[in-house]
Amino acid sequence: MKNRQTLPPPTAPDMRINRERMVREQIEARGISNSTVLQAMRTVKRHLFVTEALYARAYGDSPVPIGHGQTISQPYIVALMTDLLEAGPGMRVLEIGTGSGYQAAVLAAMGAIVFSVECVRELFFATRELLQRMSVRNVHMKIGDGTLGMPEAAPFERIIVTAGGPTVPRPLLEQLNDPGILLIPVGEQRRTQRLIRIIKENGKIYTENKGAVSFVDLVGIHAW
Repeated sequence: MKNRQTLPPPTAPDMRINRERMVREQIEARGISNSTVLQAMRTVKRHLFVTEALYARAYGDSPVPIGHGQTISQPYIVALMTDLLEAGPGMRVLEIGTGSGYQAAVLAAMGAIVFSVECVRELFFATRELLQRMSVRNVHMKIGDGTLGMPEAAPFERIIVTAGGPTVPRPLLEQLNDPGILLIPVGEQRRTQRLIRIIKENGKIYTENKGAVSFVDLVGIHAW
């Protein structure tokens, strides 16, 4: 009797192929061409940031729940924000809202040094353990109110906020280096949020509207 080839279960997709398809059909097709961003999205194993029951949805064109009322953002949105942030190797990046840890892992894969604040204790501990198991380096996490930033590690050349609120927290602007870029969803309600890119340069603030987005609420907003 001939030996049969051992095959993976039919429900276990080839994640490398799924990642490549995600990049090609969801990200490159929408105009993102930054090779460093694309490579990071191809490299970081997105399915490991959701529960095993949701592996099949991990590379779909939509957010995926991660518990505690939070989600891992749609792949295109992660790529878009990463592209707009213009982070490079060695840059100090403050992330507000660690969540699953996926955005932090993508930035770390690009060589950035990430300082990330999460307010949900259960997510903080679960994500810290996950990143350690995955040997993701250069991500420094803290439990706290993200609207206060991380003053003990400031200033930051880049700040990315993955939750939305009605205004830009003043502490984040104060912790942004000059020159620097801050990216944040702003809007009174989720359906009216706009992705705002703030550029600080030579003591001046420039604001750019990068289009409509929808993010979970940023807790503890402080007025700009």
